[in-house]
Amino acid sequence: MGIDRRGFLKASAASGAMLGASALMPKFATAQGADILVGGLHDETGGLDFAGKPMQQVLGFAVDEINAQGGLLGRKLKLIGADTQSNMQLYASLAQQVALKDKVSVVHGGITSASREVIRPALRRFNTLYFYNTLYEGGVCDRNCFCTGTTPAQTVQKLVPHVMKKWGKKVYTIAADYNYGQITSAWVKKYVEENGGQVLSTDFFPLDVTNFGPTIQKIQAAKPDLVMSVLVGAAHLGFYRQWAAAGMKKQIPIASTTFGAGGTEPILITPEESEGIISCYGYYPTIDTPANKAFKAKVQAKLGAAPPAGNGPLLTELSVCTYEGMMLWAAGVKKAGTLDRMKVIEALESGISLDMPSGKVTIDPVTHHVTRDVYLADLKNREFVILESFAQQPPADTQAVCDLKKNPNENQHYQIKL
Repeated sequence: MGIDRRGFLKASAASGAMLGASALMPKFATAQGADILVGGLHDETGGLDFAGKPMQQVLGFAVDEINAQGGLLGRKLKLIGADTQSNMQLYASLAQQVALKDKVSVVHGGITSASREVIRPALRRFNTLYFYNTLYEGGVCDRNCFCTGTTPAQTVQKLVPHVMKKWGKKVYTIAADYNYGQITSAWVKKYVEENGGQVLSTDFFPLDVTNFGPTIQKIQAAKPDLVMSVLVGAAHLGFYRQWAAAGMKKQIPIASTTFGAGGTEPILITPEESEGIISCYGYYPTIDTPANKAFKAKVQAKLGAAPPAGNGPLLTELSVCTYEGMMLWAAGVKKAGTLDRMKVIEALESGISLDMPSGKVTIDPVTHHVTRDVYLADLKNREFVILESFAQQPPADTQAVCDLKKNPNENQHYQIKL
């Protein structure tokens, strides 16, 4: 090729230097490697920021905890967070961004069912694993999606008979006017009737409604034994304030499938306005177990006390299920020994079970939901007093419509026939 001796020696020296460096590189790459990217799509601003910010904070805490224990597959995790600003259009664009541009290995995110149904098909199309960690109405059947929050068969089924036995059989339901409120209110009606009661009326409200005066008058006229609230978001807190101001708090009690699930509701309204509201969730910060106490202490030491005392995250079903979802995904990666999406899914489908702050959490391979403990609680002076616990409740509602072992290509959200 016409190369002279001097050029040959220079080239050989350069080549030798490169070979020497490359001999060291594989060891460094194996030990360090590129960071494993984890996507977090939560509403850190906008109308749902009260729930989204703690979810993102606790997701970051989980990432740091895994890294402190050595990471995964010899590599560190890095959180790619994106503020979806309570905006459906941003959910679509940011889901595409973290999947295609950032190339994350998994996405944890979404609060409302509407946001989930924007994220879920996008991530399935882009072959990016998705964890939805919010309590919801049940029925998602998608092998690319894992749901760690509670469903009505786990919570509403326990809440309804408890409050009917306590207060009476005539129920008036008020609900958010979107798929969570519509479907969950149908579950309320089913469980009320199964327990010998009657739903006098079900009224629906858009998420931005703040005036509940006419509704309160309708409830007064109907004279129910109790009100079942399936309201959602900051605007709907107006109902509880106006209910107390109208003098109804002492006349007709309230149970709720949502109150306190985001954590801020008992802080934003007074104890007089919220006292005695009964709920049922998969996690409360007052769970009296060593695992939960240790978890709360670790979170507070790293991120600070929860509001109103500090700026740390509120620990609720939404934020703690996000932590647990991250830990379940990490356990799946460890078991699979790879980040390959399908191999991680198969590992998770083996029935991975972890002892978590909420109790034992086990992935149901048939539905990709979880079997978990649930708790009934009464709100007293802004603190949830646990009344009763129910061990290892399966997602029976979703099991009735979804079998991913038999039909692994399912990709839909069933509205379960009641």
